[in-house]
Amino acid sequence: MKKTTALLLVLLTASLLTACAYPSSERAENQIPYEDQLATAQQAVERYQEANGGLLPIKTRDMDVDQFIKYPVDFSKVVPDFTAEIPSNAFEVGGIYQYVLMDVEENPTVKLVDLRVAEGIRSVNVRKSANGGRAPISEIIADNVYKFNHEAMGFNEEPMVESPYSGKMLPMVITGQGDVYIDYSIDLYEAIQNYEGELEQGQDIRFILYENSPVVPAYSLPYTIDENGEPIFLTDEKA
Repeated sequence: MKKTTALLLVLLTASLLTACAYPSSERAENQIPYEDQLATAQQAVERYQEANGGLLPIKTRDMDVDQFIKYPVDFSKVVPDFTAEIPSNAFEVGGIYQYVLMDVEENPTVKLVDLRVAEGIRSVNVRKSANGGRAPISEIIADNVYKFNHEAMGFNEEPMVESPYSGKMLPMVITGQGDVYIDYSIDLYEAIQNYEGELEQGQDIRFILYENSPVVPAYSLPYTIDENGEPIFLTDEKA
């Protein structure tokens, strides 16, 4: 995984550990994507932008960072002038969500990253590092997308993360570069069945997961559809 992304995962994991120190009642409260908190954050972003000549209250990140975590909201720029406090479910105060902006050019919209998926990736990276930075491959899924041999890496069972959309357990995949990603194929298959618009081969279809959800599919590879309208990884050959 690239150094920038690896550093982000370390920082996000540290934040999750902070959340674990909270009393159980507060932790439960901080793990819900409240609509009113999203609305408050959205209003704060819009007020800040209006007061600052169109600038957005975001932290600076490298351009090659995952598009879903590229524009995190910088609450130090909006609290207390544009909103009274940081949302209780934000990782800055022990919650499990990173507040981010999508569509920053046309319509800056506040969304959430569920940081529990980052913890799942971190667990695989730890085992990969212990294995000399390598992950034994058990199956080729697509061009440059592989299923890793979890048993050879020391896992008793295949490591998975809970989907922020369906609650189902999602597997992880790895690329030839050693980057680990969440496989959202299960969620995308279900989302396609309920999607009323038109999807095209070669189109990145991940938007159907978050257009009506507060959570974005962070730490994922692009997906498109095959000739049967089912989700597949969008490789260079299909781009």
